[in-house]
Order: sequence, then structure tokens, then C-alpha cells
Amino acid sequence: MLSNVKIAFVFIFAVLLVFLFNSIFVVQEAEQAIVMQLGRVVRDIRKSGLYFKLPFINNVEFFDKRVLDLSPDTTAREVITADQKRIIVDAYAKYKIVDPVTFYQTVRNELGLIRRLYPIIEAHLRENIVRFSLISLLNEKRSEVMQLIQRGVYSEAGKFGIEIIDVRIKRADLPEENSSAIFRRMQTEREKEAKEIRAKGEQIGQEIRSKADKQKREIIASAVKEAYEIRGRGYAEATRIYNEVFKADEEFFNFYRSMNAYSKSFTGNNTKFVLSPNNSFLDILNKGWK
Repeated sequence: MLSNVKIAFVFIFAVLLVFLFNSIFVVQEAEQAIVMQLGRVVRDIRKSGLYFKLPFINNVEFFDKRVLDLSPDTTAREVITADQKRIIVDAYAKYKIVDPVTFYQTVRNELGLIRRLYPIIEAHLRENIVRFSLISLLNEKRSEVMQLIQRGVYSEAGKFGIEIIDVRIKRADLPEENSSAIFRRMQTEREKEAKEIRAKGEQIGQEIRSKADKQKREIIASAVKEAYEIRGRGYAEATRIYNEVFKADEEFFNFYRSMNAYSKSFTGNNTKFVLSPNNSFLDILNKGWK
């Protein structure tokens, strides 16, 4: 009998414990929640803490309170600009859930929000981008376009229980075929420009080389001329000095001239002369023998 009471007590305690665990839920600091009862929202919880609900009757849906990214996996779209240029635009948005009840009732979750909100973002992208040229979108008008898109999306985001924080274009590129054609045209233009620069450089180089060769010839000719002039003045000065010296002593001049002639004539070991003893070439030698 006692054991049956213990079993019943344990069973009741376990049931109460299960009911207790199913009656308590915690809302974290970065979360907000709604309590549902048979598909109808009965409570809206915005603050973190420990809360109670009816076990097995109420269920809780949690939503993030932080700023979230709305960036579908495939968001690139082709858009026409004011100057009829086709561009591929990839956009994203940042949002915050401010009314979890409305959010749950309209879109349920992030996937539902993407399905409902991104077409609105795309429509505003097309509506505003078509008013500007491609160059302005890539330069000074980009921030203005973003503000226009953000204002348009912000006005429609409230019906989903969210607040749009920001809408941005991640990239705005030309289509692949256009990019390839532009790249080929740019490559052709750069090759043409490179050839022109090389030809101009070759022409300038040839002119510089011609000027350098001309200067070289002029410098060499001037140096040779100056050398001949210096050498001529030297020879003239030497001749003048010889003449003055030899005028002072004619006998010494004859002796010196004969010695030079002998020096140049008797250079070989087998040098032989057949001359008359009275030949004037041997005057100095004859005088020496006498």
C-alpha cells in the first residue's frame, strides 16, 4: 500500500514538473516574443526576462530585436538607366522588427519578409534608377538615389511591422556581354595608344641619337682640328728653335744631320754600303779617320 502511494506521489510530481517546465519561458536580451493560443496572439512581450504561459495551450514565437540584414541569395536584377544603359544591380536592406505581432501576422518569418518586401525594393530601384544616367549613378548621384529608394521602401515597410534602417546598392555592373565588349574595346584602344607612344618614343629616340651622332662628329672633328693646329704650332716652334740653334753653329748642324743619317742607315747588323771614299756622305767619318 505504501509503495503505491510513493508511485502515485512520484507520478504527480513528474506531471507537475512537466507542467512547470512547459509553463516557463525566457526571453533573452536581444529577443522579443509573442504568445499564441490556438493560432491567435494573446500576448506581446518586448522586454527580456522570465515569463509564464499556459502549458500545452500557449506556444511562443521569438523574434530578434537587433538590426537584421535582408539580402536574398539571388538579388541581382537588370535595370535600364536614363541614358538607356543596361546595368546589373544587387541591393540589400537593413531592418529591425518593431512590431512582432504585425510581423508574424503578415510575413511570419524572414523568408516571408523577403518574398513580400524585396519586390517593393526592386520596384523602387527601377523607378529611381531610370531617372539617372549610368555615370551619375557611379559618381555623385549614388547617395541621392539611395535616399529616394530608402524613403519609398520606408513608407511601405510599416505594414510588415518592421523599420527600414538602410537600403544600399552592393554593386552596379554592366551585363557580362557588355563588359566583355567594353573590355575588348578598351584593350584595343590601349594597344593602339601603346603603339603610338612606342612610335613617338622611337622617333624621339632616333632624333636624340642623330643629334648625339652629329655632336659626336662635330666634337671629334673639332678635337682633330685643334690637335693638328697644336701639332703644327709645335712643329713650327721646333723648326724655329732648330733653325736658330743651327744658324749659330753651321758645323754642328752638319755634324748633327750626318749623325742622324748614320743612325738611320746603320741599323742592321748586315748593312753594307758600296761608296766612293770621296762621297760626301762619309765626310764626318773621313774627318774622324784623319
